[in-house]
Amino acid sequence: MKIGAREVGHGAGVYVIAEIGVNHDGDADRALELVDLAADAGADAVKVQVFEAERLMSRAARLAVYQEAAGETDPVEMLRRLELPMRGMARVAARAHARKIHAIATVFSVELVEGAAGLGFDAFKSASPDIVNRPLLEAMAATGAPLIVSTGASTLSEVERAATWLAPIRARLAMLQCVSAYPVPDADAALGGIEAIRAATGLPTGYSDHTRGVETGALAVGAGACLLEKHLTYDRTAQGPDHGASLDGEQMKEYVELARRAAAAGPDRAAGGSGPAATAVRVEKRVLEVERDVRLASRQSLVSRRALRAGHALRAEDVVIKRPGTGIEPWRLSETIGRTLASDVDADVPLCDGDLR
Repeated sequence: MKIGAREVGHGAGVYVIAEIGVNHDGDADRALELVDLAADAGADAVKVQVFEAERLMSRAARLAVYQEAAGETDPVEMLRRLELPMRGMARVAARAHARKIHAIATVFSVELVEGAAGLGFDAFKSASPDIVNRPLLEAMAATGAPLIVSTGASTLSEVERAATWLAPIRARLAMLQCVSAYPVPDADAALGGIEAIRAATGLPTGYSDHTRGVETGALAVGAGACLLEKHLTYDRTAQGPDHGASLDGEQMKEYVELARRAAAAGPDRAAGGSGPAATAVRVEKRVLEVERDVRLASRQSLVSRRALRAGHALRAEDVVIKRPGTGIEPWRLSETIGRTLASDVDADVPLCDGDLR
């Protein structure tokens, strides 16, 4: 596929995304500084996260363990503090383009996709928990922009199902192997998932890297990755959920250099090569034990928009999609609409099969 004029795929070198995420701490000026750090490090793109706390979190939402370990105490308050308004997102995209790199957005709610699409982003990327959020995946696909799908804490069958939903945009679609832990222990890097996903889907496949080191990206390239994503921060010791699993500017520069050297060194597994990294990993895609907490906390479910009474037949306007992932998965929205409630349901809580008849 192409992002802007840049070819992204196996045999086209490695495309490196510096993930700003929420490491701007809700400060647009700091986000611009991180764009500059990414450009100075030689990254091809920066990525930010587009969300609104109340739109993403239901009253049942909880923190992931790694977020608690970073000192967070309330999931909604955490996200309120880390929100960057749309006008700040527009500034990020403009600064990225001024620095001759791409701007990519991860959008967490269907309702925000249209607004984000008007801000000048070059591509969209789905967050790993949204591998089961068909309405959101299809909304991003409908923008006409390239889409990168991250696959942390998912099974291979979930990856294949998402690829099937997105088959109409196959020419502008890529996948990322990912392990949804922060940080990922080296022993759980699961680089073999790159080839497992590529073989199953036939799509350009990369690696979203949550390990602490600068070397894993190069190893991922050796295992077949054609694009990489790595978190970038201004200070690894700063307060916040993601700073500790990120690289600073100098480390990011080394990360990019090592990845490009690996890409230049010879054929990777996905291109039919047999380098050491290509043969030293188990080719499989599965949910690891270190991912299970994030899988539940960060996936989204069908949630009641308002209090509903037993006997009510669900309508589309009765349901929203929010965290956590303890209820009916979003891809089942169409089959859930029209079903009757077996009991009263409070407002803003995940809907479960036991609530329906």
